[in-house]
Amino acid sequence: MTRTDRTIKPLRADASPEPPALHDRALRDLSFIRRTMEGAASFTDVPGWGLVGLGVTALAAAPLADRQPTPGRWLLVWLAAAVFGASLGGWAMLRKMRRRVGASGALLLSVPARKFLLSFWPGILVGAVLTLALVDPYTPGIEPRIVARVLPGVWLLLYGMGVTTAGTFSIRAVPLMGIGFLALGVMALFLPAVDGDLMMALGFGVLHVVFGVRIARRHGG
Repeated sequence: MTRTDRTIKPLRADASPEPPALHDRALRDLSFIRRTMEGAASFTDVPGWGLVGLGVTALAAAPLADRQPTPGRWLLVWLAAAVFGASLGGWAMLRKMRRRVGASGALLLSVPARKFLLSFWPGILVGAVLTLALVDPYTPGIEPRIVARVLPGVWLLLYGMGVTTAGTFSIRAVPLMGIGFLALGVMALFLPAVDGDLMMALGFGVLHVVFGVRIARRHGG
């Protein structure tokens, strides 16, 4: 009998690259799911009590502005109220965001927050530019009609536009509030008998207070 050498030859290694590890693929899938859910979520950090503070500021500024003897001093009252109210609202929003993430969490803008802010601020910036154009700081004096009807209507409309568009990425109360501002802005511009300071008090005052309380109660401050 002859012996036959039997050798076991190893299988040839596959030349194609190995598929990614299962955990790497799972991490990528989870990251995609997280980004998708984050993008579809709503911005809920609108500060309800901050809006109430804005409203109280406007309600205090309206009668004060109405008693000013010149259009220039009227404008200064409302500009001071806007700066104070914006600072108060911004502080309240940051405080609410910090409370949500906790003391040790990183305060980062989520996708809905970025969409909200990018939709809100263009209308505010356009309002500032139009105010400078209508007032014309290089020409002394301001027409009474500008402060009586035009500026209140323009401010209400542009603020309402910013709130309405930004509200598409937020809770339902926000765009509803924006629609109220748009309606008051149209009234201020096209109804001669309507007082501009009254419309400002109803919009920046009453609407902010009413919707601010609603947001604070339903969405936590």
